[in-house]
Amino acid sequence: MKTAGDIKIKAANWFADARVNPLFLQGVIAALIVAALDQASKFWILEIVELPVKRQVEISSIFDLTYTCNRGASFGMLAGGLGSRILLSSISIVIATALVIWLGRLKRRFAAAGAGIIIGGALGNLFDRVRFGCVTDFLDFSGLMFPWIFNIADAAINIGFVCLIIDALGREGGKPAP
Repeated sequence: MKTAGDIKIKAANWFADARVNPLFLQGVIAALIVAALDQASKFWILEIVELPVKRQVEISSIFDLTYTCNRGASFGMLAGGLGSRILLSSISIVIATALVIWLGRLKRRFAAAGAGIIIGGALGNLFDRVRFGCVTDFLDFSGLMFPWIFNIADAAINIGFVCLIIDALGREGGKPAP
């Protein structure tokens, strides 16, 4: 069984390695940029455009700004009250924490970029869920037959996953790497 001292030493070693890993800093910066852009866009939608009052602003035949308050996970799954809010917030925190730990060890640029972007998206949506009890979605491409309304954080999470998939497919011989 690991003692508190063992865990403290392991954490200190991880932090020392992460501090000197340039990809860790780049991933953290990417996460902060994504979270900031997501929150700035939501501020603009909520406070400047006042989309919750208007509900929809038609932009073109393929794209509109449409306000939704998503109380669930992706595509409204697990929507509910306080219990689902706590569950989804906890899941976001655990995933972001695991990705930060992994990011500290990564030596591959594309994987680090993907992890950082996912962390930023998770944090952006987490801030909404904690503040409002739901995630503000507003990007509506229903004119392209895309039925879901999403936000910058959602797009970042998906782009980050694509980066991780491309990185995994691009590794020589499919060998696992840090």
